[in-house]
Amino acid sequence: MLSLFDYTFMQRAFMAMVAMASFAPILGIFLILRRQSLMSDTLSHVSLAGVAFGLILGIDLSLATVIVVLIAAIFLEYLRTLYKDFMEIGTAILMSTGLAISLIVTSKSGGSSSMSLDQYLFGSILTITQSQVIALFVIAAIVLILTALFLRPMYILTFDEDTAFVDGLPVRGMSILFNMVTGVAIALMIPAAGALLVSTIMVLPASIALRLGKSFKTVMAWSVGIGFIGMLSGLYISYYMETPASASITMIFIIIFVVVNVLKKIIK
Repeated sequence: MLSLFDYTFMQRAFMAMVAMASFAPILGIFLILRRQSLMSDTLSHVSLAGVAFGLILGIDLSLATVIVVLIAAIFLEYLRTLYKDFMEIGTAILMSTGLAISLIVTSKSGGSSSMSLDQYLFGSILTITQSQVIALFVIAAIVLILTALFLRPMYILTFDEDTAFVDGLPVRGMSILFNMVTGVAIALMIPAAGALLVSTIMVLPASIALRLGKSFKTVMAWSVGIGFIGMLSGLYISYYMETPASASITMIFIIIFVVVNVLKKIIK
């Protein structure tokens, strides 16, 4: 029986999972603490509009997705300031707009566009290319470097924007930059994770880590560790059980989430 790593596509999938596990949970922590956990879902749905435009215009899908998501990320920050006390309004508006545009654009193209759109909805490890793996490692390096350089400012911004403003931090610029980096990260993860499940690998490891960590840095460490465990074990299980990788990874995270919360209650 052939090993998992005997196949080139599985090698690429493994590398993609390593890259995503190193940065996605970190972004997830900031999303949760900023009460923007739905932003990952919103931008992933908006990314479908980018995929649709890429298909109908015949341009690179990743490039089209990144452009659309960047525009949406900037607009999301505008909506967040417009509805400061009702942040879910902005996410609802953008999510519905992205889906509507993707459906309209897809309806004007051929059947092959619908097939490609389905691949982006659910993700496929079979379609991950070498260039996509490289792009994931590049965004991973960017996220990790930015986190190391701006951890304290982002910490202040996350917990108290008013204090960040008083300290002289460029609150609006930092929020827009965070949204843009998150948007690009989501756009690059979608071919592997799928638009419908990309938020899982961002939010679930972070939410589990919040139950385990005692400080901000330990929460980050836990989230990355859980991300690696869930994603690599999910990929391994999906190969041998012949199940979708994104779904297998999601179920692993759900099991870890349940076990951690049950054990926390027992220990108390």
